[in-house]
Amino acid sequence: METCLRTAQSLFEMNLKKKIKGIHHVTATVNEAQEDYDFYVKLLGQRLIKETVNFDNEKVYHFYYGNKIGLPSTVFTTFPYGDQGVREGVTGSGQVFETVFSAPSESLEFWKERLKENKREARSEKRFGIEYLTFEDPSGLKLSIREDASDERKPVWTTDQIDAANAIRGIHSVVLAVEDLEESLRFMHAFGYQTVNKEGNYTQMETTEKGAGNTVFLLDAKAEDLPKGINGIGTVHHVAHRVESIDESIKIKKQLEDEFGLQVTEVKDRKYFESIYFRMPGGVIFEIATEGPGFLVDETDETLGTSLKLPEWQEPRRNTIESKLKPYNK
Repeated sequence: METCLRTAQSLFEMNLKKKIKGIHHVTATVNEAQEDYDFYVKLLGQRLIKETVNFDNEKVYHFYYGNKIGLPSTVFTTFPYGDQGVREGVTGSGQVFETVFSAPSESLEFWKERLKENKREARSEKRFGIEYLTFEDPSGLKLSIREDASDERKPVWTTDQIDAANAIRGIHSVVLAVEDLEESLRFMHAFGYQTVNKEGNYTQMETTEKGAGNTVFLLDAKAEDLPKGINGIGTVHHVAHRVESIDESIKIKKQLEDEFGLQVTEVKDRKYFESIYFRMPGGVIFEIATEGPGFLVDETDETLGTSLKLPEWQEPRRNTIESKLKPYNK
C-alpha cells in the first residue's frame, strides 16, 4: 500500500511539475484604504493597476499593485477592511509569514534610507548569505526587500523619487509558516516545487522556472515557536500560484481532490483571471490563478488604476456600491 501511495504521489508530482509556473500574486487583509495606497504607491513605488471591490464583499475595495501592466508575479493585492469591524489578525503558522520583494543590485541602501526618511522601522538580516531588509506596512504585514541581480523583470514602476536603478521588480518569494514541516514538504514537492537549499528553520523551494517570482520558503513554525495564525487585519489571506489556463486548473483540482483528499472550490471568475482555492496541508490558503486575461481587459495601460472598475454582474449596482466605499486621495 505504501509503495502504491509513493508511486501515485510520484506520478502526481510529474504531472504538476511544469503546470505550476510560480507565484501569481499575494493578497492581504489591511486597515484603511488611504494609508494602504500611500504606503504601496507613494513609498514603495508600486503602481495601482486596478481599483475594484472584493467580489465577495462589495463594501470593501480590492487594490491591485504591480508593474506597469500587472504581470503575474509582480502583483500584491489588498482588501482594506479598516472600517468593517474586522479583528486584528495574528501572524503565525498556517499563513504566509512574510512577503519578499525583489530589487536590483546595490539598491538596498536606497531602500534603507527611504524607509528611514518615512519613519518606517527596518532591520537587516542574513538568510542563505543574502541580506534582507525587513519591515512592516501600516497594517503590520511582514515585508522584506532583497537584491537579486538575476531578476530580469522590468521595474514595477518608476516615479520622480524612485528610478529604474532602485525600483522594485515584483514579488521575489513568500515565506510560508507551517506546523508540520515534513508533510508540507511532501505536498510542495508534489505540487511542483523542488527543494534547492536549507538553512536553519528555512527550506528554499523553486518551480522549474526558478528564481525571483518562482520561489517559496517553508519556515518551521514549531521550531520558531510561532503562534497559530488567525486571519484578520495585518495578515496575508492567501498566495496565488500561476498556471497557463483554466483547463490546467481543472486538471489540478481533480488531482488535489483524488490524490490528497483536499477540498477545492469550484472555479471562481475574478475577471482578470480565473481561480480555484484550497488549503495546503500546512494550513496556508492557496489559490491557483490563470495568467490571463490580465488587467488590460477594461482599461488601457495609460489609464490602469485610475477609476473604479466592476465586473459586468456588479455594474448595475454601481451607484449603490460606490456610495458604500470610503473615498481616498490618489
